[in-house]
Amino acid sequence: MNVAVIGNGGREHALCWKLASSKGLTKLYCLPGSPGTAQVAENVAIDPMDFKKLIAFCQKNAIGLVVVGPEDPLAAGIVDALAKEGIRAFGPNKEAAQLEADKWYAKELMRQQAVPTAEARSFTDPRAAKEYVEMRGAPIVVKAAGLAKGKGVTVAYRMPDAIEAIDAALSGKVFGEAGARVVIEEFMTGPEVSVLAFVSGNAIYVMEPCQDHKPIDDGNTGPMTGGMGAFCPTPTISNEVLSQIERDVFIPVLDGLRRDGIDYRGVLYAGMMLTPNGPKVVEFNCRFGDPETQVLMMRLRSDLLEVLNAVVDGTLESVKLEWDARPSLCVIASSKGYPGKHVTGTEIKGIESADEMPDVKVFHSGTKRYGAATQTNGGRVLAVTAIAKDMDAAREKAYAAMGKIQFDGMHYRKDIGKLRNG
Repeated sequence: MNVAVIGNGGREHALCWKLASSKGLTKLYCLPGSPGTAQVAENVAIDPMDFKKLIAFCQKNAIGLVVVGPEDPLAAGIVDALAKEGIRAFGPNKEAAQLEADKWYAKELMRQQAVPTAEARSFTDPRAAKEYVEMRGAPIVVKAAGLAKGKGVTVAYRMPDAIEAIDAALSGKVFGEAGARVVIEEFMTGPEVSVLAFVSGNAIYVMEPCQDHKPIDDGNTGPMTGGMGAFCPTPTISNEVLSQIERDVFIPVLDGLRRDGIDYRGVLYAGMMLTPNGPKVVEFNCRFGDPETQVLMMRLRSDLLEVLNAVVDGTLESVKLEWDARPSLCVIASSKGYPGKHVTGTEIKGIESADEMPDVKVFHSGTKRYGAATQTNGGRVLAVTAIAKDMDAAREKAYAAMGKIQFDGMHYRKDIGKLRNG
């Protein structure tokens, strides 16, 4: 089968890397791809949002499955556009992708289905939003309701920070249309975990739980990012709590979607806060997480293409996932200035040396080729991922590999995997 992966980040590199070993794979493409995906796939310079060109490419190259990585094409209806032309795609359709694309839609669905989550209100009027946060007080959480690349969340410990976050979103200057509505939530406390599941209609297959580190700096301080590192499995969550999340979150949410005539097929990612009052949903993603995908793919022993086909074909019940018993850990190297305005076009050295280490893989999150050199091309640049006998060994190996890599302005957290309870 010819397969096309959509995207150019670390998640897509990890998916391509894993798909490359699938028995049923004939030819693997990545659109538009990166220097990382070029190691295992043929990159094709097509914008994922150009559905017309994408469809023509799929038809010309007899693509049997399109695997959609990023959220923007899903929210724009890429799966619907492909399905209209008879092209199979892994990922939810436009209606289902509202769970991520519209945080207020997700909140209302959770409220209808009695899914545990933070109390919230939504606003389009900055004055009303400010009056609400002044009434509630800090700490409080302000979120852009639309897609903001993981940067639309402000945990405001002071009232001025909350007011600034409201102005930044509703002014349209920071997040554009994604910030046209803000969702203001109560502040929750507890460890945060990432629970991803393959979903195909009524069937749910929960994957190994991960833990992500979203703030930019050590000790979970500084602005929120798309993720600065992750590890899998996380000891923070027990099998009993994982079963509780499946029962109290995944099943009722999917029941609510089906009630509205929406058939969800793809990955559903629940960001969960393990509060003193039990697990509560922070937010949903409608695709593989990044950097969770990197640690999951390092541990997955099953044939990924077989699993993705089962989701699309509605035969997920027949799948049994096998995982490497060893834990995996990923550390992100980011550009100077990220998650704000950041520098790109800086030469990176040492990737090959790090990649040559046993049980280490350097996934390219934001890179490009310039002649013979590899340069930075995004905020999150590299995802250095390792697998080892235990978490401490995986952590040591990942940081040893990171130590071989250099570029001007390079930043990474030094405590990934240390904060295992928060």
